[in-house]
This record gives sequence, C-alpha cells and structure tokens, in this order.
Amino acid sequence: MSHAGLLDFTAAVFTSRGLAAERAYAAAQALCYGDLSGMTSHGLVNLTRLYLPLFDEGRVNPKAEPDIVADRGASVLIDADRALGLWVARMAMDLAADRAGTYGIGVAAVRNATHLGCAGHHALRAVERGMIGLVASNCGGQRIARPPGGAVAMLGTNPLSVAAPAGPHPPFVLDMSTTAAPTGRIRQAARDGLPLPHGLLRDDRGDPVTDAAAFDEGRAHLMWLGGEAGQYKGFGLGLMVEVLAALVPGAGLGPHPDAWSGGGGPSGRDDDIGFLVAAVAPGALRDGVRSDAGRLFGALLDCPPTDAAAPVRYPGWHEHRRAEKHRRSGVPLGRDLYAELRELAHRADLPLPDALPDPALADRRAKEAL
Repeated sequence: MSHAGLLDFTAAVFTSRGLAAERAYAAAQALCYGDLSGMTSHGLVNLTRLYLPLFDEGRVNPKAEPDIVADRGASVLIDADRALGLWVARMAMDLAADRAGTYGIGVAAVRNATHLGCAGHHALRAVERGMIGLVASNCGGQRIARPPGGAVAMLGTNPLSVAAPAGPHPPFVLDMSTTAAPTGRIRQAARDGLPLPHGLLRDDRGDPVTDAAAFDEGRAHLMWLGGEAGQYKGFGLGLMVEVLAALVPGAGLGPHPDAWSGGGGPSGRDDDIGFLVAAVAPGALRDGVRSDAGRLFGALLDCPPTDAAAPVRYPGWHEHRRAEKHRRSGVPLGRDLYAELRELAHRADLPLPDALPDPALADRRAKEAL
C-alpha cells in the first residue's frame, strides 16, 4: 500500500474516534513508522489490538489538553490528560527541541499518558533539527518482567531510544526494550506460529521456553536484556527507565505492593504511562559536530567485515534504508493484516486504499508468460 494512503487511512480511523485532524495524522505517522521501517510488531498490527481498545474502554481521552504543570526553562513537566501517546510524545519532543534551541538542552517529563509506539520515531524528531534525541518510557502500572531472583513481575519492558545525526549517513537510532524482546515481538511470533530463539522466555523453573504462545498463557515470562549471564545489566537499564520516565514526572510505577497479589505472571494495566524525552543541541557547545559525526559513522560503515556478504552497519541504518524503499514502492502489509484493516474500514465506513501489486510477484509472472 502507498505510504501516503496508509497514513491517510490510519489518520481517518483516529479522527473517527474523536482526535483532532492534526493529532490524528501525527498519531498515524508514529504508528505507521513501524511498518515503514520494518518493525512490524510495533506497527499497524497494534491498531485494533492496542490502540482502538484504549478508546473503546475509555482509557484514552481523545479531547485531551496536555498541561505544563511546571516550567523551569530547559525542563518542563507535562500532565498529558490521558492523551494518546502516539501524538503527545511528538508534542513533548518538539517542545524539548524548542528549549534545546535556547538552552542547548531541553527535557520534557510526561505523566498520565498512554502507549507511544516506536520510541525511535519520536527520538528522530530531534534529529530532523540537527539534535540528539532521547526517549525513555515506562509501562505505567503494567508489570511484565521479574527482577532477577524475583518470583513476581515488577517492571514493564521499559523501552529506551537514542537517535543522533550521522552526517551524510543514515541517522543512528537505537530503539530497544530493556527486556530481551518486546512483547510485540513475542505476540507476533505466536500469531505466526513461529518458535522463539532461546534467551527470550523462561518458565518458573528457569528453563528456556521457545513456544511464543506460552507468554500470554502464563507459562513463561520475559527475560532481561543480556540473558542469564548479563541479566542484571538489562534489569538495571529497565530500572533506570523507570526512574527517568515514571519517578521524575510522577507517573504510574510498575514496582508496587499490588504486584504481589497477582501471582508470578504479568499484572496491572498500562495506564498512567510516563516518559521522559530530551533533545541535546551539540552545536550550541561547539562547531564541527556534523563533520565529526560523519567521520564517526563513516568509519563504522568502512570497518572491514569478517564476512564480505555482511558489511558492518549500525542501529538505524537498515530501518532508514527500508523506509526509503517503502516510501518509493509502497509499504508491505501481510495478507491477514490487510484483511483486518479492510474489515475495520467496512465497520467505520472509511475508504481503504487498494493494495499495490507485489513487484517481485509481477516479475515472476512476466517471466512465466515468456
């Protein structure tokens, strides 16, 4: 499907749920970024599974008016009024970048929000202005992962992203959960009936689990980034995000005595999500940053590889190239997802753009016709 058509349709869906047009389009850009860049577990597959239920259950306020409750110049505290995180994270980053233009750094701490989608999409807003962007988000009161040695879940997947300009090269974008995998990846594998690699899930005995369906069935829980040997690093990063994204703005905390009453599995709801976004303007401190960034990331790209067929790349490079390709040729959607969107369009009485032909399939058919 064309990227423009996909954005227009998704924005229309959000508008039909009460969002103002500008906010709906910003939310559509954030959600479709997952499909555009190839991170499909965080894309449109979540429209009917995660975001629309927030409206249906009254957990998001489509008419929200975020309020700056504290303003210290370079830093602000925002109460999001249960706004959809897909657009309010963009607003927060734009505000942080505005302040960074004045002070060299800008920080916006946000509470009372909802899920923001791909953190990297919002971090890239700072890069568009020649700045470095940082996004950290907790999962509100939702508890998914256990502390090392703990018998109950206490923290969310707590994603973290840092994006930076790379001179003439694709931007650097680190976008990761602090658990070994995000829940979206686990659930995508379960829907596709695919096994997971070792190191993502384990059961209560500590044995590895490769059945993705075991997570939502309560038979397995997420491991931390770093696996068995390095789990304290992943746990530490997850706790760091909780401090920045929840403790600073006063958002819902994952670690809470309520967790002990929920057994060992996931508990709580991802309401009152908090995040902290920051923009850093290195050009405010010295000249030559862009050329130095070009040398830094260019040197990595030129690093001699161990396998000539697999050159060295850095986080964000592949996603940038995929996005460029998909903007030209269309965003690929799975058959099941397209059918799901078609059904949604029918129910909402909205037009759904036609699927574009698969170029590879067209080439094969042309060759077969010769």
